[in-house]
Amino acid sequence: MSSKITSVIVSKELLQISLIALFITGLLTAQITAVKIIELSFNFTVPFIGSSILFPAGVLAYAITFFASDCYTEFYGKDSAKKVVNIALFMNILMILLIWISINLPGTDMGVLPATFASVLGPSINVVLASLIAYVVSQNLDIWIFHTIRDQTSGTKLWLRNIGSTAVSQFIDTVLFIILTFLILPSVIGIGVSLPLSVILSLVLGQYTIKFLIAVADTPLIYALVSYITKTDIFEV
Repeated sequence: MSSKITSVIVSKELLQISLIALFITGLLTAQITAVKIIELSFNFTVPFIGSSILFPAGVLAYAITFFASDCYTEFYGKDSAKKVVNIALFMNILMILLIWISINLPGTDMGVLPATFASVLGPSINVVLASLIAYVVSQNLDIWIFHTIRDQTSGTKLWLRNIGSTAVSQFIDTVLFIILTFLILPSVIGIGVSLPLSVILSLVLGQYTIKFLIAVADTPLIYALVSYITKTDIFEV
């Protein structure tokens, strides 16, 4: 009996650590890879978007955070998930600080040139501020919506709380990030470059389309994980 209890505890801990690690890995990777812009072209024109979609490469990694967050909320509850979001926020700030220190330390021509290193890893202040604000708002909103739908449906309709929470929170995240980066921060405090409203609308719709499709695509993965965990009974001693 004691060996079974030990096995269950280790399994629960392994799941918890894995989800936290996945969440933080997705968040930090998104911050670093956001400097590359991906363009997906198609042979037709979409209203307000055009014939192609532009979005940061970081969108792909950032989508992982919502998958991990929804899974974590499902297994460990709203309060515990909020703690993970707060811890990840400080890890993100720490990473940005370490990158800033690395950029400003004296460099040589050996390895990556200092200018190249700074241009790739040194995002502008408006991007950093916008991403941090959008992150805090959207991740906490995602947890709240997921938990609310779970309570209202008595724990059923996992697909609804996954897609519903991610779809709404990702939309808020996209709107906040783009409007703050390319409209509010440049005009209010003079940081960054302002873009026309038509371009901003195109960026919002393009990025959100990708994020929504990812939210739909990861639903089977959440079902598979929940089904597996349920069958192993690791939450029952």
